This record gives sequence, C-alpha cells and structure tokens, in this order.
Amino acid sequence: MPLSMMNVGQECEVVRIGGKDDTKRFLESLGFVPGGKVTVVSEISGNLIVNVKESRVAISREMANNIAISN
Repeated sequence: MPLSMMNVGQECEVVRIGGKDDTKRFLESLGFVPGGKVTVVSEISGNLIVNVKESRVAISREMANNIAISN
C-alpha cells in the first residue's frame, strides 16, 4: 500500500521505494529506507507531513505514492 493511503497518527514500516533513480535517491536521503518506521503527522490537500528518523518531513502526494509501506 502506498504511504499516501495512511491515516494521520498511524505508524508503518517502509517496504520499498519506487520511482526513478533520482526520486529513490532523494527519498532515501530524507530517511525513507526499507525497514524504517514512518508516522503520518498531518495531511493537507493530499500532501503529507511525516515523522521519519525523528525528523518531520513534508512530501507531496506524488512522492508518497512512490513509498510502499506495511502496517
């Protein structure tokens, strides 16, 4: 399931990062790595603010669609 489908307050685990190589590298530099924990803090117009590696990061819906997660 993509990260964009998660509800606010839920914690999940990153399973896979999809997209082009540039997109993958960018997301990995933000801390989105397989096995990492992510918590959705808020959603504004489809864009997400998430906690990843004890930092808050804002990502677009398109970026969130490239992050596959499991509960």
